[in-house]
Amino acid sequence: MVGVDEVLEKLGTVIDPDLKKDIVSMGMIKDLELVEDKLKFTLELTTPACPFNVEIEDDVRRVIGEITGLKGFELNVTAKVMEGRSLDADTGMATVKNIIGVASGKGGVGKSTVSLNLALALSQTGAKVGLLDADIYGPSIPLMLGMKDGHMQVEDNKLQPAESNGLKVVSFGFFAEQSHQAAIYRGPIISGILKQFLVDTNWSDLDYLIVDLPPGTGDIPLTLAQTIPITGILIVTTPQDVASNVAVKALGMFEKLNVPIIGVVENMSHFICTKCNEKHYVFGDGGAKKISEDFKIPFLGEIPLNPRIMSASDMGKPMMITTPDSPSADAFRVSAKNIAAQCSILAARLQEEAASEQAQESTAEQLKEPTGKSA
Repeated sequence: MVGVDEVLEKLGTVIDPDLKKDIVSMGMIKDLELVEDKLKFTLELTTPACPFNVEIEDDVRRVIGEITGLKGFELNVTAKVMEGRSLDADTGMATVKNIIGVASGKGGVGKSTVSLNLALALSQTGAKVGLLDADIYGPSIPLMLGMKDGHMQVEDNKLQPAESNGLKVVSFGFFAEQSHQAAIYRGPIISGILKQFLVDTNWSDLDYLIVDLPPGTGDIPLTLAQTIPITGILIVTTPQDVASNVAVKALGMFEKLNVPIIGVVENMSHFICTKCNEKHYVFGDGGAKKISEDFKIPFLGEIPLNPRIMSASDMGKPMMITTPDSPSADAFRVSAKNIAAQCSILAARLQEEAASEQAQESTAEQLKEPTGKSA
């Protein structure tokens, strides 16, 4: 006769490779039923974009198959994205589980292209994703999504995001493109616009909000870091020393502000020759990996140099939509999964810190001397 304890003990040997914890203690086993030696339960993964989802599921099936006397089992696999930031401290955006700022030290590294295609890659896994174009001076996301004539409505004093390819999208470009006027604003006004886009927008329930930041270390990145709790920052660079050296400055700013660094992605990393199928490092090699090693942050992926990425963006037809089977799309998917994994790691760390604080508060209460007694 098989017992529930035996089943849980077996499942407890399955370790999440990212979180380094067993799936039972992580609460990933749900609705477990054992009736007449027939097992039924749900495996709830931490994100639909986890790079190890298939491996974890295979391990679960393997250990269950090792249980002697079990007459069969039914496994349902779902995913629920973990909260990678303190929602209690953010009443304005309490339905957004993860906010990822995408930053770069300088312009021209393809940060907006990376932001857009990563958002699409995450969305294609089944996650609910929003994209905020926070480059007020040079908004490009509407053009890249073919939404030059797009607009946002206001309902109940809240901006309603536009929608495209499964993404909820907010951009100053929806206003600027219609007026054909340049945004000529000083820092405080720019910061106010960003705050409105963040907290006065009906983002609804999102697993991930990707915030495409302008290059550098100016008002917008600073406002994002200081206005709301965010999951972390993704740094985008290219292989050249000049790009990686400036990227380090952006990284340093966020570290000073105690904002977690999710990792670094290298764009235009290499060119894949269509004739010989070999990689050619046109702009040098290893810029992002050096940043990863020097600052001990995750290296999350490398996006190949491909003229079609640029032309697809100019036509408003992102590569993740038009050529999903291309090497470039595969590279974006790999990076997106690695980013989702890092968000889960940060979320688990946040849970541990909250549990530790709660335990310390409980201990402090127990150590207090009784009151109300007269001397």
